[in-house]
Amino acid sequence: MSTSSFADLGVSRPVVDALARGGITSPFPVQRLVIGEVLAGNDVLVRSPTGSGKTLAFALPLVERLSANSMRPAALILAPTRELVVQIAEELYPIAHARALKTATVYGGVGLVRQAQLAAKSHILVATPGRLEDLIGRGAFDLDEIRMLVLDEADRMLDMGFRPAVDRIVGQCPTERQTLFFSATLGGETGRVAKAYTRDAVRLEHTPDPSHAGSVVEHRFLEVENASRVEALVNELASERDLTLVFVRTKRGADRLVKRLGDHGLSAVAMHGNRSQSQRERALASFESAKVSTLVATDVAARGIDVDRISHVINFDPPEDRDAYVHRTGRTGRAGRDGIAVTFHSAAERGMIAGLADELGIAHTVTPGAWVVPAGRGARGAGNGAGGGGNGRSRRSRGTDSRPASGGSRPVTGGSRSGAPGAARSGSAARSSGSDAAPAGGRTRSYGRQRGR
Repeated sequence: MSTSSFADLGVSRPVVDALARGGITSPFPVQRLVIGEVLAGNDVLVRSPTGSGKTLAFALPLVERLSANSMRPAALILAPTRELVVQIAEELYPIAHARALKTATVYGGVGLVRQAQLAAKSHILVATPGRLEDLIGRGAFDLDEIRMLVLDEADRMLDMGFRPAVDRIVGQCPTERQTLFFSATLGGETGRVAKAYTRDAVRLEHTPDPSHAGSVVEHRFLEVENASRVEALVNELASERDLTLVFVRTKRGADRLVKRLGDHGLSAVAMHGNRSQSQRERALASFESAKVSTLVATDVAARGIDVDRISHVINFDPPEDRDAYVHRTGRTGRAGRDGIAVTFHSAAERGMIAGLADELGIAHTVTPGAWVVPAGRGARGAGNGAGGGGNGRSRRSRGTDSRPASGGSRPVTGGSRSGAPGAARSGSAARSSGSDAAPAGGRTRSYGRQRGR
């Protein structure tokens, strides 16, 4: 492992001191990988999982390449959700302040006038595409002086239908700019868009090193018919746990599930796009403080959730695809803590789930009516130490036996313990060879008090 410090990477003393005041003294691997390339002026395409520390990977070189006398706004960071914008801005503020740079957030759900005034005076904007276009359309400011453009969680931004808006925004930025493109995947349409937005970009890929990992995620798959899923969820929530994030497909489903959990005496809060900004902030605050230990969210609303104490991620509704699974399960197993990812699925969805597990390299055996994970096996290609610290343990889910559970649920015998779904065979941070293997998300090493985003 490299022992390079932030100063060794080219970060200035004022910024290093600002990091130290926040308890951050050593860079994450993805930061070591990216910072030098950006400081050298290169466009970059970075494939890095959620929870890897990528926010500072782009924020640190960004503030170093701007000056207080730069025309404003000089840099733009685009993100898919309000929550993610807020969290990026929180990490950005102290290091930008150290360089006498002003920052502003741009997102919906708050007053336009004050937001427009602050944005026009700021060096760095952190924005969602929709509200940014709204302010530009009202003549609040323009993007003519943008020197650096960052697209964070770009794959999710495209999945959420922001491609036309992002195209228009990128088209309003100068062609002579530096573009930093961060995504959990760089294949397919995301890869084509990345190439269109960048010039001669250096492609970088980060997957956590198993020998340096501080956490393990155990993956479980439970076959439960829809009518019995609430009872199965109640059973999971009765286990020893910290915070639990439950994913559902729809906004109405989130509200309905919170009510049904309440009927079982379990307190939970919902977070989705139909909630106002203040409602979402209150829900997240009660979850972060552990006042309420269960948060039910849709994929879109959960994009900005960055909470280290999530011990369980439960897919009440199965994810649509591999990328959604990686993004969901990347919310657990952070900051040196182990995590558990549980996915409910019906018998009809068994084949889809099997294909997803195969694609991610989660070892498994399918038998009629149940999932069996062989003992001693973790994620394919994880190498020594990746499968649950090298032991690759497998265990039965709570309460499972040879009989189906009441109401038609079927048992899962075991769960795959792995450092991350689809971890790279080398398990190290390295330049991409051009492949687009599934991104790692379950193993991160924590340095100081960095948030693992």
